[in-house]
Amino acid sequence: KQILVLGLDGAGKTSILHSLATNRVKRSVAPTEGFNAICINTEESQMEFLEIGGSESLRSYWKMYLPKVLLLVYVVDSADHARLPMAKQLLHQLIQNNSTLPVVVLANKQDLEGAYCITDIHDALALSDIGDERKMFLIGTHVAEDGSEISSSMKDAKELIGQLVLDTQ
Repeated sequence: KQILVLGLDGAGKTSILHSLATNRVKRSVAPTEGFNAICINTEESQMEFLEIGGSESLRSYWKMYLPKVLLLVYVVDSADHARLPMAKQLLHQLIQNNSTLPVVVLANKQDLEGAYCITDIHDALALSDIGDERKMFLIGTHVAEDGSEISSSMKDAKELIGQLVLDTQ
C-alpha cells in the first residue's frame, strides 16, 4: 500500500518528499517527469510514497493510482494564487468518487512573500465542501535553506502521515 503525492507542477512535491525522507532540506529544481517513488522508514512503519508529476500530460494518470493507496497527500503552492482554482478543481475531481480516502493537504511555500495563510488556502480549495466523513488535514509547510534541518511543520506533517498510515492498515 502506498501514499500518493499529487499536486500541480511546481508545488514542491519532490522537495517535500526529499525533506521527509532525509530530515534535511534539498530543494529540487527539476520537475518530475513521470513518477518518483521514495520509501521512508519510521520506528512504527515503512511508508512508500509515490509521486506523480503535476504537469498537464501526467494528470490523466492520477486517478488510476487512487484506488490502490492508503492516503492522498496533495501539495499546493500557497504563493501561486492564479493556479489555486485549478488545484481546487483537480482535488475535488480526484476524491469525488472515494469518500473514505484520507487526505492531507500541504499548503507549501508558506515562507514566500504573498503566500496565502492556512485559512485562505482552506477557502480557496473549498475544503469544507469535501465532506465530514473523510479524515482531512491541512498543514502549512515550507522547505527552507538547502542543507538545514526540516521545519517543525514538516516534522508535524511526517508524524501525521505516519499516524494515518498506522490507522488505516
